[in-house]
Amino acid sequence: MIYVTLLANDFNKLHPKLQERYRLPLCQPFYAQGTMQVIHSGPRFLRPMYHLFTKTDFLFPEYGKEIPFTITNTARMNNEKEAEVYWERTFFFDQTTRKFNATMTVDLERQIVKDYLGDPALFYSDLKMNVTKDGSLMIRSVDQRAVIGKTEVVLPRKLTGRVVVTEGYDDVLDVYTIHVSIYNDLFGRMMMYAGQFTPCAQ
Repeated sequence: MIYVTLLANDFNKLHPKLQERYRLPLCQPFYAQGTMQVIHSGPRFLRPMYHLFTKTDFLFPEYGKEIPFTITNTARMNNEKEAEVYWERTFFFDQTTRKFNATMTVDLERQIVKDYLGDPALFYSDLKMNVTKDGSLMIRSVDQRAVIGKTEVVLPRKLTGRVVVTEGYDDVLDVYTIHVSIYNDLFGRMMMYAGQFTPCAQ
């Protein structure tokens, strides 16, 4: 619902399967399961921080190949009576299960998605959404802030993570495809994962 409003006429340029996925009517969650062909975490020296982030379902230190995962997107109304979408991503590693959650609303005046990362949120990011020529959805981060309780602190550019997400549909394999990259100029790659998934019943 929020993505239809934000993308306006461009929404119809998405692959038909992505249109199905991103309409997200209220109280009709989208469930899917799949496999991440690869998951990369950040530098080794940041792993203690990543372990702390797992307490709020944000970044995590694990990495690997052929990792099963599930995704749930739920459109709902928040306390401010705004439509929002709650993202739940769960990764099933051999030794542990990790989550990477987020809550999104839209700012139509600025034409961005407002993305709060973690549960409760630790970081905030403005996101720009665009439809590519092949009907995929590309998402890029803009400004970011650290969230400390009810206070939000603007992050210097060098401390931000450049996020690039591409979600598409493979007509041959009949699966959704996803590629996520988070990169920082000082620390290098903070996280990357790539995989595919199909809708399922919860």
